[in-house]
Amino acid sequence: MAFRNFKMVSYVVYGRGSFNQLDEILAPQRKGDAPMVFLVDHFFEGKPLIARIPVRGKDKVIFADTTYEPKTTQVDALAKSLKEEFGSISGVIGIGGGSTLDLAKAVALMITNPGSSADYQGWDLVQEAGVYKAGIPTLSGTGAEVSRTTVLTGPTRKLGMNSDFTPFDQIVLDPELTKDAPANQRFYTGMDCYIHCIESLEGTFLNEFSKSYGEKALQLCQKVFVEKTEWDEESDDQLMMASYAGGMSIAYSQVGVAHAVSYGLSYLLGTKHGIGNCIVMYHLEDYYPAGVREFKYMVEKNKIEIPQGICKGLTEDQFETMINVSIGMKPLWENALGRDWEKIMTREKLRALYNKL
Repeated sequence: MAFRNFKMVSYVVYGRGSFNQLDEILAPQRKGDAPMVFLVDHFFEGKPLIARIPVRGKDKVIFADTTYEPKTTQVDALAKSLKEEFGSISGVIGIGGGSTLDLAKAVALMITNPGSSADYQGWDLVQEAGVYKAGIPTLSGTGAEVSRTTVLTGPTRKLGMNSDFTPFDQIVLDPELTKDAPANQRFYTGMDCYIHCIESLEGTFLNEFSKSYGEKALQLCQKVFVEKTEWDEESDDQLMMASYAGGMSIAYSQVGVAHAVSYGLSYLLGTKHGIGNCIVMYHLEDYYPAGVREFKYMVEKNKIEIPQGICKGLTEDQFETMINVSIGMKPLWENALGRDWEKIMTREKLRALYNKL
């Protein structure tokens, strides 16, 4: 049997205020006067964080519109414009939530790889290392800071550029940066982490590596969303580490039913990843009974609205599109339901599940 040789993030700095070290972290990575490009979530436009970005020389700050999740067209356009403007760049620094981090990883790869990012949607298709890339999460939960994928919506599917060239070279985990996140957004993204853990811990790909990280991440999510009565600084610290550990857990196993179904929603309706997972998780009692019970308790306790009825009024063709995208996530289904998953999750069964959403 072949064991996975897992590529991890090369350098990690953690701690409150660690963002202030960014200048010295980037200094050795600068190549002559080739700029660093800072891709920043548009949420921070006009906010104090922008003044703290260590801009030098020809460096450029670009505000990434994260209204929708990253598209291959957006990645290609950004990479093309940067190459045309500068010729070469020293690196791409992503500052924001999972969408911004994924965008930064993808743009860094497309600076050096030919064609369109859509050509690399799948497993191990990227051929060349990208330029230097660093990730600085300002939301906790997606695990995008540690994953070997960058999830993109392409012309025919929503799928990641999964490769050993995808992980960041450096991440800066500063819990202070997450303190102003809107409560709803914080919950949806935190639940992405919680759902990762349930899917990983109950999946057929489970092993001691993913189990160790998954159990710790789950425990931290429960502390934040089940046990605590109010949000505090420690909550930000705990959720940031839950995100890291949750990302590590699925890196050596896989996610499952909630993610596979929510990819269809994102592709067709543009539903944000965290919200999409929550919408689907609400209806997965048949697959994760204990997890769904606890999830519903957390929704109620934290007074969060989960959208209902988002698939009402869709056409047959639209349902078919979602089913095709979802069924295409083979490793996720195999982890959730085993090797014979295609006998268990039929198109009819999946259609019935989409009907409930």
